Amino acid sequence: VVVVVVMVVLVMFVVVVVVIVEVVFVVVVVVVVAVVVVYVFVVFVIVVVVVVFVDGVVVIVVVVVVVMVVLVMFVVVVVVIVEVVFVVVVVVVVAVVVVYVFVVFVIVVVVVVFVDGVVVIVVVVVVVM
Repeated sequence: VVVVVVMVVLVMFVVVVVVIVEVVFVVVVVVVVAVVVVYVFVVFVIVVVVVVFVDGVVVIVVVVVVVMVVLVMFVVVVVVIVEVVFVVVVVVVVAVVVVYVFVVFVIVVVVVVFVDGVVVIVVVVVVVM
């Protein structure tokens, strides 16, 4: 019974840690994107003002706008890719941990059964799993 409780606590701990890490990561990504967007926007405004002041050519402004849109899209795409990769890594890690825990769990169960030969322990373990 103690073994079962410990295993459940371990799995819960892993899940909680993963959720916390994911939330922190998302917050960091959002902050970074916000900073980049603000920075890009400021640079963009300065460039537009300078270009308009120097040349007064509408075409250049349009080009700058297009470039800014492309940059922002690039940032968004990179963020999405990083997020997807992160989620995949987290899922793989969780899967590995769960499999590892399950294997350890099975080994412990087999050892307990071998040592004590008590059917009740097996039933409890199976039910919990």
